[in-house]
Amino acid sequence: MPIDWSATFDQALPYGAFLDRYADTARRPRWDDSHRRVRLVPEQRTLLAGFTRRMPVLCLAGAWCGDCINQCPILDHFAAACPAIDLRFLDRDAREDVREALSINGGHRVPVVVFLSEDFQEVARFGDRTLAAYRKLAADRLGPSYPTGLVAPDDEPLGRVVAEWLDQFERVHLILRLSARLRQKHND
Repeated sequence: MPIDWSATFDQALPYGAFLDRYADTARRPRWDDSHRRVRLVPEQRTLLAGFTRRMPVLCLAGAWCGDCINQCPILDHFAAACPAIDLRFLDRDAREDVREALSINGGHRVPVVVFLSEDFQEVARFGDRTLAAYRKLAADRLGPSYPTGLVAPDDEPLGRVVAEWLDQFERVHLILRLSARLRQKHND
C-alpha cells in the first residue's frame, strides 16, 4: 500500500523537537557540535532564498546514527535559510511501513530524505550519504589506490557534503518550479 505522505509528514517533528525526543544526553552534544560546524556560504544562502515553491521535506533519521549527526544539521540550516522548505524528521523505527518503503539496497539506512510537493506528491528521494561521503569512505576502507572519481577530493569534506545536499534541494525546487501542474495552479 502506498505511503500517505501528508499524514506521515504530520506525524514527523521539526529538527529541535526530534532531537529533544530522540537524542540521548550522550549524543545530543554531537548533534549540537555538528550543527555549529555547518556554514552556508553567501551564494548558497542566496540560492536558498530564491526558492519560491513550498517544499515539504521528510527526513527519515535516527538520533543514534553518525551519518545523521553529520548530515541532518545541514538540512536544518537549509530550512532556516529558506522559508519555502518545511523540514520534518521521522525516527527510522517509528513507522515500519515508511522504513521499509525507504530501504536502500535492502537495508534500513538513514538519513533518507523524501522531497514532496506542496500537495504531498512525492517528487524525489535522496540518501543515505552523498557522493563525497562515499568517496571518502571508499578511500578509507578500500585504500588510497581505489579510484573515487575524476576529481581529487578537496580538503573540506563538510563543504562538499553541504554542496551535494544543496544540489538535491535545488534540483527538486526546479522540478517543482517547472512543473506544468503547479505552474497552472499558481498561474506562473
